[in-house]
Parts: sequence; C-alpha cells; structure tokens
Amino acid sequence: MRIARWERSGSVEEGFVTGDAVVAFPDALGVRDVLSGGLPLARSLHDRIGALPSTPLAAVRLLAPLEPASIRDFVAFEEHVEGVSASVDGKSEVVPEWYDAPTFYFTNPHTVLGPGAVLAPPVTERLDFELEIAAVVGGEGGANLDAAAARDVIFGYTVMNDWSARDLQSREMRVRLGPAKGKDFGTALGPWIVTADELERHLDADGFLAVRAEVRVNGELVGEDLVSNMGWPFPELVAYASSNSRVVAGDVLGSGTVGNGGCLAELWGRRGRQDPRPLREGDEVRMLVEGIGELVGTVGAAVEVQAPPRARPRPRNRR
Repeated sequence: MRIARWERSGSVEEGFVTGDAVVAFPDALGVRDVLSGGLPLARSLHDRIGALPSTPLAAVRLLAPLEPASIRDFVAFEEHVEGVSASVDGKSEVVPEWYDAPTFYFTNPHTVLGPGAVLAPPVTERLDFELEIAAVVGGEGGANLDAAAARDVIFGYTVMNDWSARDLQSREMRVRLGPAKGKDFGTALGPWIVTADELERHLDADGFLAVRAEVRVNGELVGEDLVSNMGWPFPELVAYASSNSRVVAGDVLGSGTVGNGGCLAELWGRRGRQDPRPLREGDEVRMLVEGIGELVGTVGAAVEVQAPPRARPRPRNRR
C-alpha cells in the first residue's frame, strides 16, 4: 500500500495511491488517523477503495506524505561518516563511539517539504543534499522496545532529503552542539509512505533493507548505495529511540545519509576539494529508492535574514 497526501482544487486530501490514481480514505480519515490505527486499519480501508471515486495522479500535487510528530535523524552509514568528517570537521575518521550506539539528532518537523517542492535555503556557500530512507512509526508506538517489538511499530518507509548548509553546520558544531541552523530550514519527505509489508521481500537474512538508493543532480548520477550497508537495521534504530523515551505514531526516523556519494560533503572530504560543486539556485536533486519511489526537489533563491549580534563580553563577577 502507498499512503499519500495531495492538493486538489485548493484542498488537501489524504488517502491511497493505487496505480496511477489517488483515492481518499473512507470515513474522512487522515494519515495521522491511519498511522495511529496501524497496518490493520490501513488494510481494512484499502479493501474498501474499489467502490470509491479516484483521481488521476497527474491531476494532483503531492505533498509530504505526513505531518511528522517528530523527526529523528540517525547517522547509520559508516562510509558516510568516514567521508563527511573530513569536509565538516577537517579530519577523516570514524570515532570509536560511533560503533557503540546509533546516534541521532532531532530536526524540525515544521519545515517539512514534499515532492517537487522548491527549497528556500539560507545564505550559504556549501549547500548540500543528503539521501536517506526514513521509517514511519504507526500503531501505539511504545517505550523501551526491544528490536522485535520495534519492528512491529514500523508502519512504513519513505524517501528523505536532509538538506544541509555545510558551512553553517561546521561553524555551529564547533560549539559542541547541533546541528541546528545548518539543517532546520528544510527536510523533504516523499513521494508517499510505502507500508512495511510491501518491503518485507527486500529484507536480508539479518533484517537489513536490501534496496538500492541513488541520487542525481541535474540528471547526473552523483551517488548510489545499498540501504543494507547501514550499521544497524531499522528496528534497532526504533528500539534505541524508544529507550528511556517513547516513539509514537507519526514519528519519522531517518537512516542517515547513505554512503558512496549520498551527499556532496562526503565526496568533498574524500577528494579534498569541492567536486562536485555545492548546490546553487535552479539545481534539481532527484532521489530514487528501490521499492519506495522518487523524491525530487529544486533549489530556490536563498533567503537572507538579519544576523544575530555577537555575544557581549561579560565580566566574571560573582557578587
């Protein structure tokens, strides 16, 4: 099953993509309702769409397939860490701590973009894309899940582009916090959510999702990888996110950027120069993940904002 949101005649509708058409959910339900009900509800609704009116997919504008409750973005590809560290931090390495646990950061659920959207980036000299796959949580979610229970709360998967301003990211992470403004201006999701049962045939013997992912800039292939090159399978990411915490329906968990050119910064770090060049206005980034679909985004004009004042020198008086 493919779950989507779209705009038609000025109204937002939510439902299934079936073939080359879209069909709104019965009973005026939305994506968040269906995620909360889990795969059993989705299947029961899908069984009813044969009697419902459909609209050609070409006649609607797809939106991000959900409004996330939260977005956690992991860094689960060793090859990406190895390459991008030289570009962002000046030293190519995979720190020993990376192997201990699947580290993530929270990013902004309020700046999510859908398929075909035009990105409005900040002023940056090193704009980058990041090709990722994201798991979407459904059902009751849970706290302190083990991997088996975590697998049961993965409703489906979507393609994710974690747009990044590498110069801003590098500056702010020198303060040992972040990333923040190097990231939170836009995260693209789409083109739809493919339910987990559709991808079970792609799971390898160790539970990794063995599908191909590739990214093209202005039609030229820049990166390609297998998602099964992750350091941890998705259920382990969900389980770790739930530890001493909770995951809920609508949470999005990004895999982190795939290796072998899943972002420009990895290639810059490996080559010691900005080759390919950073993204600029008008560039088209096209991501394709086997079994899920294609997510396309275009770089728009940068938005210049007033810079904050520099920190004011303060005395260290205690009284």
